[in-house]
Amino acid sequence: MTLEEVLSQKSAERAQCTGKALEEVLVTAMDNASLTVGVYECAKVMNLDPDSVSFCVLAVDEDFECDIALQIHFTLIQSFCFDNDISIVRVSDKQRLAEIVADKSEQLEDAHCVLITVRPANQSAACVKREHACEFRLLFLLKQNPSDGSWEDPSLEKLHLFCEESRSLNDWVPEISLPGR
Repeated sequence: MTLEEVLSQKSAERAQCTGKALEEVLVTAMDNASLTVGVYECAKVMNLDPDSVSFCVLAVDEDFECDIALQIHFTLIQSFCFDNDISIVRVSDKQRLAEIVADKSEQLEDAHCVLITVRPANQSAACVKREHACEFRLLFLLKQNPSDGSWEDPSLEKLHLFCEESRSLNDWVPEISLPGR
């Protein structure tokens, strides 16, 4: 076995282990209204408030190879993420990603891009109060920062470390396998 094969095998094992972490982060972000779903919606967020973007997930499906417009969007999104130090991963099961993040029917169609955002410090006081009411329920999954309304998730930190390690192995957009139901 060559060194490249060993490195790619280790990368694949790491990607499988991080699938569960990605699912946990997506669910937590959805519960905290920190999730943006859809290529165009994600592009709007990146354009209007790039500092709020913490993590990006790109999902491919069987139509990806034939959809030139989607490939161009992915290239632009990847470039934006690289330029702004945003961790980015790819998943090959768009349908499973849509099952995790969808809260309305139109999101099932456009789950090719998902952003996890952190809340800006200037959010309304009502939102902060609502977050603090949920804080006790999410105590073990989520660490709230009451001073700025943002949240930190240990699984999100694991994903950031996974992306950093992948980049050190020249795997700039690592692929993660989401666990099945």
